[in-house]
Amino acid sequence: MARLNALSPEQATGKTKELFDGIHRKLGMVPNMMRTIGNSPALLDGYLKLGDALASGKLGGSKGELLALAVAESNGCNYCLSAHTFIGSNFFKLDPAAMEAARRGESADAKTDAILKFAKVLVSKKGKVSDADINAVTQAGASEAEVAEIVGHVAVNILTNYFNNAAQTEIDFPVVEAYETVAV
Repeated sequence: MARLNALSPEQATGKTKELFDGIHRKLGMVPNMMRTIGNSPALLDGYLKLGDALASGKLGGSKGELLALAVAESNGCNYCLSAHTFIGSNFFKLDPAAMEAARRGESADAKTDAILKFAKVLVSKKGKVSDADINAVTQAGASEAEVAEIVGHVAVNILTNYFNNAAQTEIDFPVVEAYETVAV
């Protein structure tokens, strides 16, 4: 059961209504996560702006979705696994096998594999990566701009993973569950 209320888009007012209207225009719906984050219009606005900025970055939307899956699996966030599997499949037309591999931090493409592994290392080491970790991803072809964006993608996904895990947001996408439940 959800611990925080998901606001009704029809009853939202002010900045929250403005943000919900923009989300609805873009997605055709306002997902429960955004409806719940909408309790704080400041947080929802910041989340949306960072997400939009990263989507237009060097890594692009497809790699962003793969990164979201890798991070969500690391944090045991079933809401984000469900949402990003749906978005990856329906909006980015990502291959189901590629999305499944991304959850493990793997890809058939060497550069994407290094990017996903680096993201998993960032999560597991809480950002305190080594020179060898940085060298592994840059030697696979990631630019310094892309390394910076990987950190950004990890950060924004940790935000949503932690939010959804704390709020126990009701999943409004076809449910995808983490391989292992993170101990609470």
